[in-house]
Amino acid sequence: MRQLFQPLTIHNLTLKNRISVPPMVVYHWADDTGTVTDRQTEHYREMAKGGAGLIIQEGTCVERTGRLTDTQLGIWEDGHIEGLKRITDAVHQYHTPIFVQLHHAGVFGFMEDTVCPSDITCNVKGKEKQARALTIEELHRIQHSFVTAAERAVKAGYDGVEIHACHNYLISQFYNTLVNRRTDVYGKQPSLFALEIISEIRRRVPESFVIGVRLGAFEPTLADSIAHAVELEENGVDFLDISYGFEQRSYPEKPENYPFSDRIYAAQEIRKRVSIPVFAVGGITSAEQAEEILQKTGVDMVDIGRGTLVNPNWANDAKSGRDVGTCLYCKTCMWRVNSDKCPGRKLFFSK
Repeated sequence: MRQLFQPLTIHNLTLKNRISVPPMVVYHWADDTGTVTDRQTEHYREMAKGGAGLIIQEGTCVERTGRLTDTQLGIWEDGHIEGLKRITDAVHQYHTPIFVQLHHAGVFGFMEDTVCPSDITCNVKGKEKQARALTIEELHRIQHSFVTAAERAVKAGYDGVEIHACHNYLISQFYNTLVNRRTDVYGKQPSLFALEIISEIRRRVPESFVIGVRLGAFEPTLADSIAHAVELEENGVDFLDISYGFEQRSYPEKPENYPFSDRIYAAQEIRKRVSIPVFAVGGITSAEQAEEILQKTGVDMVDIGRGTLVNPNWANDAKSGRDVGTCLYCKTCMWRVNSDKCPGRKLFFSK
């Protein structure tokens, strides 16, 4: 494991290895207030104990009206800070850095009145859903909500933030020109919505605070996303975490016989064009595969999501050469339904 357990510096923060636990929303653990629960605190404590170099907390919503679900964690008001600090304190016990992912769902929100850069009808969880175009006043209010959420993240003890700009959510909707058909400056320059948020966050947080972006790989094409990545680096972003963008209106690609996922191919190609660290994700099931990806693609960090849910001690076990377990990719993720019933987890802990 020549590279997987080498340190990596992001901005001025040094990570002990190249394993990141990516943001994974845990449904139904909180309530409508978005307040951290004991169960969530222990969830993150357990993963920090497991040896990963970095944890990125699940999508945490910057506005009550922008939630993906009515039990999503929140960072939209000062009352959330105390609970969020319980998570950062638990993780820092193990000298593990933690970022919080700042999120707004846009059209993919659960509420009836959802918004998008432009009027749109799209498929959300198997049903056609309509969203209305944001007014300019609403647009600026949401930008401000991202900024004040980052300020709360500093107060809660996070080492940085990851701006959620993929997975169909609001900033992804701005970046994708097949979704964003505005005729104002935010349509003519689709990246402006995100860049203004990032610029204002940087102005208001300590210099040492890390700012990253989870960016869509095909928004709507890989060439577009490469251009977005270059622009983000030029505007002071410290790292890029590459995943899918607005999937219904995108054009994924990878060469024939490419050994990894199309998302990893995109991360590889983006890394060729930027000098900041780039994270890769997509079906990474073993330490050997993670090492191979680092060596062959040039990316800097691998996201181990499902594997960490199955085995929170994934990184420590990988370092010791032990079995790390494997996700069985149930049609419906049983861990999210009830972690005690996860078949991969039960199999691993029965050995």
